[in-house]
Amino acid sequence: MADTGDALRPGHAEPGGPLSATPRTRHRRLREQGRSERADLMAVLGAGFVAHLGVPAEHGVMVVPTVYGFDDHHVYVHGSVASQSLAAGAAYCLTITVVDGLVLARSVFEHAVNYRSAMIYAVPRIISDDEEKLAGLRLVSEHLAPGQWDYARRPSRKELAATRLLAMSLDEASVKVRTGPPDDGDSPDVALGLWAGELPLDPRWGQPVPDPALPAGIRPPAHIASRAGNEVRPA
Repeated sequence: MADTGDALRPGHAEPGGPLSATPRTRHRRLREQGRSERADLMAVLGAGFVAHLGVPAEHGVMVVPTVYGFDDHHVYVHGSVASQSLAAGAAYCLTITVVDGLVLARSVFEHAVNYRSAMIYAVPRIISDDEEKLAGLRLVSEHLAPGQWDYARRPSRKELAATRLLAMSLDEASVKVRTGPPDDGDSPDVALGLWAGELPLDPRWGQPVPDPALPAGIRPPAHIASRAGNEVRPA
């Protein structure tokens, strides 16, 4: 994985930075938030649900929201074989962002977001082997709803043929994490006497809602029912 301290990729902007930061200050804060450990990347992948895939398109760049799965070496994204966004041969960028809360300062210039974010850069490989494709799709399914792959019907041969799965190497990535209170605790704005602090975001699963077409008496399986009330993705 790329060193996210001194060798940050230029595209990884800081979603929670002060609006008033000068280029020099902004660069310093970006470096403070950069993480270079592989474990930091895996933690962000494990915490996220939706990724945004930046792909070359006919009239520029297109950014496509998608779900994903991953293992120790690759992240997998899938879609229809008819999708123009899922074509190999060029470098793609996949971004995952987890918002942990708002950082409300005394000045709106110092407002920020506490977050965890990863950007993965790779030339994707289209997976054509059926067994490898099934293994990748299982990773996607189990990342979203652990236990569902063994509970629900597996993809048919026809469905598998209609699905394109991309594998993106995790070798080149950058990770950024912003935590903690506002940065203006030692600024002249303290004299304003305004409240400042963090507003945490704590998403939790609700109760399962049955399909209206579901016959009476079919209860949600334990791997679904047990998630109700729990954190969506523990930190």
